[in-house]
Amino acid sequence: MKNLIQFVKLRRKQLGLTQYDLAERAGVGLRFVREMEQGKESLRMDKVNEVLALFGHELAPVQSKMIEDE
Repeated sequence: MKNLIQFVKLRRKQLGLTQYDLAERAGVGLRFVREMEQGKESLRMDKVNEVLALFGHELAPVQSKMIEDE
């Protein structure tokens, strides 16, 4: 989650967007952008993807540790 927060904040600031601008362009609420940047743990993935789409990205599974079959 920390990587997502850092990525969104960094890209938003690099593009000179306010949280309000980002919300407007992504078609999500300002409250959602604020909660995402503050690290709220339960976010709708479809809305996260709407925000990430502005930066040419999307959520996807990333392998961090393989679970061994029993």
